[in-house]
Amino acid sequence: MKKSIICLLAIVGLGYMAIAQKNITLEDIWLNGTFSAKGISEIRSMKDGEHYCILTRKGIEQYAYKTGEKVKDVCLFNTPGQKEKVKPMPIIQSYTFDNNEKQILLSCEFEPIYRHSGVSNYYIYDIEKNTFEMISQNGKQRLTTFSPDGTMVAFVRDNNIYIIDLQTKEEKQITFDGKINSIINGTTDWVYEEEFGITQGFYWSPDSKKIAFYRFDESMVKEYTMQMWGELYPNNYKFKYPKAGEKNSTVDVLIYDLPTQKITKLDIGSENDQYIPRIKWTTDANSLAIMRMNRWQNEMEILLANATNGQLSTIYTEKDSSYIDVPDVWNFLSDGKNFLITSEKDGYNHIYLCSISGNTVKQVTTGNYDVVKINGIDEKNKKIYYTSKESSPINSDLYVINFDGKKKTKLSDKLGTYSASFSNGCKYYISNFTDANTPPIYSIHNAKGKELVMLQNNSDLEHKMKEFGNEEKEFGTFKTSENVELNYYMVKPANFDSTKRHPIFFYVYGGPGSQQVVNRYGGSDYYWHRMLAQKGYVVICIDGRGTGGRGSNFKKVTYKELGKYECVDVIEAAKYFGKQPWADESRIGIFGWSFGGYLSSLAILKGNDVFKTAIAVAPVTTWRYYNTIYTERFLRRPQENAQGYDENSPINFANNLKGNYLIIHGTGDDNVHFQNALDMISALQKEGKEFDMHIYPNKNHSIYGGNTRWHLYSLMTKFIEENL
Repeated sequence: MKKSIICLLAIVGLGYMAIAQKNITLEDIWLNGTFSAKGISEIRSMKDGEHYCILTRKGIEQYAYKTGEKVKDVCLFNTPGQKEKVKPMPIIQSYTFDNNEKQILLSCEFEPIYRHSGVSNYYIYDIEKNTFEMISQNGKQRLTTFSPDGTMVAFVRDNNIYIIDLQTKEEKQITFDGKINSIINGTTDWVYEEEFGITQGFYWSPDSKKIAFYRFDESMVKEYTMQMWGELYPNNYKFKYPKAGEKNSTVDVLIYDLPTQKITKLDIGSENDQYIPRIKWTTDANSLAIMRMNRWQNEMEILLANATNGQLSTIYTEKDSSYIDVPDVWNFLSDGKNFLITSEKDGYNHIYLCSISGNTVKQVTTGNYDVVKINGIDEKNKKIYYTSKESSPINSDLYVINFDGKKKTKLSDKLGTYSASFSNGCKYYISNFTDANTPPIYSIHNAKGKELVMLQNNSDLEHKMKEFGNEEKEFGTFKTSENVELNYYMVKPANFDSTKRHPIFFYVYGGPGSQQVVNRYGGSDYYWHRMLAQKGYVVICIDGRGTGGRGSNFKKVTYKELGKYECVDVIEAAKYFGKQPWADESRIGIFGWSFGGYLSSLAILKGNDVFKTAIAVAPVTTWRYYNTIYTERFLRRPQENAQGYDENSPINFANNLKGNYLIIHGTGDDNVHFQNALDMISALQKEGKEFDMHIYPNKNHSIYGGNTRWHLYSLMTKFIEENL
């Protein structure tokens, strides 16, 4: 009798849980903010190393590392009593202290230009006087930056560099030849911004007496035109975009001397067809370091320029049989004698301590794993804090090591993904930890890794996640027919029944050096995958050959044959999982965006006997249409490797289409041009193939704004449900 009652209660309880569990909706993901994680914005360490600041909507707040408690409001926006303020402050988006921590540079009202660039209005906040003052009334600026002594700021406007004296308020223009789509001073062109990840193109010398800057002459670079729709007649937006094999900008490095007001052009070699991906002042105010790469990007040098006479010396060289990625780390130490750099020269990405004299190179980290990032440098105690993939390619662990490579210690205690923001002097750090099914956890630690304060554990979100089911990412590996072991993650329905057949939906990216199969919180796509799992799909993501985290050989195997091995591996994965007893191998789909869209397109064409359905968002369909720096790094120029460009172009395999194919693109995509989608469509029409397409007018590569993301994912979800 008692057993019957217990069983009945258990059944009732299970029934209640089933009723109580909520299903994830697209509105939850994209419109309602149901799964928004709390974070800490714009962390800045103070010079004393004991305090840090964060940015809130109300102002800039200072906290103590030791206790995590708020010490004071450094700056409050829109409060009574502030002088020289005639209207409410707009929403502040970022801030920077001057070196003396007496002034704060505030940016607001950002207007994007491209993915990483834009113009803003800037204000100076004087901490002692409690005053706000707009930097310039003459228009928005780019990259406004304090001089090291805090007496001036420099910025870029209309492709020219300006300086403002903060005492006299005099605004002085120092370059005059800037012209849209022709000459750029102090910032970078489109392709440097996108592929080298830099927009800052000018740098103050440590003594505030000089400014080193880039000058791009893009007059010979061909223009790309995008029509922007909405008016009676569309606007033709034109910008310089060097496609593979075409001419790049000519790049010069110049130095402006403030006392003499003279500009000196440095002699960085007679070869104009090269790249200067980085420039940086050393701790010596007369010494500028310049990173130079050839167009093939398989040779790199670091040059040291004497800022007075322009004399150059080479302090570092590196060569590779395929290509060299721009180093993640390039730090000059305050001793004036050494610098730190990362390199894959031994087969994995590791940290090296190098002498500025060029005589000594010491490898600091070693082993069959990749270093991810240097998070902190304690020069006083000669320690480096860094994250690496030593435990697994899917994790990022936090370590500390001495400059001499000894006494390596692991500071992180859980498997997942760590990042860390260190205090000045590295006495403390703020850790951000996640794993695949855990939202961000922020905590303060001392230099030995001991947790001092829990700042934010997103426990509310964790509870909410459980209310919406218990589908989770599961990690694993499998071997291909070529005996290559690949990492994957899988999201299965919570009520997964291994005796029933389930459709499989692959998510792929696959670009060189990228990773999707990582043990970290995935945000919106994580919930979309869970939503699909709730509908009965098994969602799988793999990292095939060419992806990162596993050393340079695994990554660079795709050199000169971009798309070949990536496509082979995803087809192999589909066949492998399709043979599992729980899989319906007649219902396998694939989705990708950008490089992933390229790969999903190629997969359904070359694997038309495996994939039933494919979705490609903003796909590259021929690498001939993509930019010089990215494409030539992996394929060289089309004039040198036409086969590498054409043998894996989806356009050339349009006749192979058998299944359901949806192609989606934004017409305002400045990165992967709408031209890619149009040529794919033309090729399919020529072959008499049926397909689906959707266009987002004026939307860029990210396809967002308003309810656009909700619309996009609604469209894709419906397509999956109807065709898979």
